[in-house]
Amino acid sequence: MTEPATLGELKSSPFGAPDRRHRSVREEIRTNLLGALESGEPLFPGIQGYDDTIVPQVVNALLARQDFILLGLRGQAKSRLLRGLTRFLDPRLPIVAVSEVNDDPFAPISKYARDLLDERGDLTPIQWVGPEARFVEKLATPDVTIADLIGDLDPIKAAKGGHLLSDELTMHYGLLPRANRGIFAINELPDLSGKIQVGLFNIMQEGDVQIKGYPVRLPLDVLLVFTANPEDYTARGKIVTPLKDRIGAEIRTHYPPAVDLGMAITAQEAWVERSGPAVRVPEFIREVIERVAFEARADRRIDKRSGVSQRLPISMIENVVSNAERRGVAHRERPVVPRIGDCYAALPAVTGKLELEYEGELQGSETIARELIRRASNRTFLERADGVEPESVESIVSWFDSGQALKIGGDERSDLCLQAFGMVPGLVPVARELTAEQDSGTLVAACELVLEALAAQKRISRSDEFGWTAHRVSREKRRGDLDD
Repeated sequence: MTEPATLGELKSSPFGAPDRRHRSVREEIRTNLLGALESGEPLFPGIQGYDDTIVPQVVNALLARQDFILLGLRGQAKSRLLRGLTRFLDPRLPIVAVSEVNDDPFAPISKYARDLLDERGDLTPIQWVGPEARFVEKLATPDVTIADLIGDLDPIKAAKGGHLLSDELTMHYGLLPRANRGIFAINELPDLSGKIQVGLFNIMQEGDVQIKGYPVRLPLDVLLVFTANPEDYTARGKIVTPLKDRIGAEIRTHYPPAVDLGMAITAQEAWVERSGPAVRVPEFIREVIERVAFEARADRRIDKRSGVSQRLPISMIENVVSNAERRGVAHRERPVVPRIGDCYAALPAVTGKLELEYEGELQGSETIARELIRRASNRTFLERADGVEPESVESIVSWFDSGQALKIGGDERSDLCLQAFGMVPGLVPVARELTAEQDSGTLVAACELVLEALAAQKRISRSDEFGWTAHRVSREKRRGDLDD
């Protein structure tokens, strides 16, 4: 079907029906959302973990035609969720051609569109825009001005057109008017200065603004959505109370509540399937990586107000795969299998995402990151160790307590590593119990997991210089027993 090109053609099309002529963007979103709910289709594809918590609250706000704000720490998919709102907009929307503010042909708000309609009537040209063009996003910063958001007078327009500065035709529209008949999203709302926030709530409530002292009526049809950090949003002086009062719904986002859900999100977002040598990441390695983030979120040395972004495990697994890929190319191993040692090689992907408290600053981000990897390895081992015989674990510890040590380079071939691990009584049999895959690469990774877990339990020691050795306390206890 050919889209109408003039106002006259638009009037005789389905878009000219009375129920479509003056439908607001909020009503448009509500109608399309009801259709999506009725059909049972996923509302926000690609966003996991919010189906039973956040999505129902967002749906309620949209059905109530309310503006809303997402409060949450970094890396909680707030911006992605807002961008997903465009799927509830119509596929195509008619506007007055060349309109800067997406003027409705049946109810224009700009002087340009009103004058064009008066001059051309049913011959007024019509233009069509899609959902993406109707979504405007702005990251709030302290230097954002009223001119950026609302607009300003343009002296060049006035001079070229011979208009007075008070004439509406001299106005250069900001981002908010350009989002007319669409969605306007502001990320990190509290970072806007107070006077900008005042301008926002005035246009939300009254629909008018003042530009350089001239009152301009802008009855905008726009859905306003925001994001913010809870700490900034509730802090005195960061948010203007009248603006907060005018936001219809306050929705708090969260991190994945369970490790398996976090692993699913990381698997969806991380760049692991690459060209080059085939890479197979064992499930327990994925679990260790995800648990690093969970351990960090629970660590008192890490700032809870900043949070630990979901980007941490995503970046970490990408670096882990890269380190394993580098080793695999050097030894021509196929497939490439990442190990626990590769997690330590990915420390730069962890340390930069940790905001530390004072105690953490004293210890250093790298020290804390290493401890997080070790604790994550231990929890992963304990989750998978149901079928492991305690005697096998004791034989591993006893071997180290007898004065033996084991040091394996991170870039060694898998078959050589497996031979070395085979010298430790019980280690390879325990590793076989942790994974269904029994190839040498996976078994090496499982052996490292066992040793990391024992190091976390302080039953053996691990250092970059000496590798895995007996725990110092155990050695001292043995010497004391011999002296007795």
